Amino acid sequence: MLKPVLIKIDQIYVPKDRLKKLNIERVNIIAEEIIAEIGPQPIHLRKGKGRYVLVSGIHRLEAHKALGETDIMAIIVGARLF
Repeated sequence: MLKPVLIKIDQIYVPKDRLKKLNIERVNIIAEEIIAEIGPQPIHLRKGKGRYVLVSGIHRLEAHKALGETDIMAIIVGARLF
């Protein structure tokens, strides 16, 4: 099983196809869960050229950004999951 690691949010690249699926209401719900310490699952990233590329977890990532977080828990995967 892959272990989550702490990643700097500014090291994550979000492909445009992931941004198109963004639902602000869902981001707000997840942000509220983070504040209530119900914490979401880690996002999934793959290694790119000098940065990480988001594979899944756009709503969790944006919720952390909205809360002013600088780090996020992530699982680094070898290939695209979806």
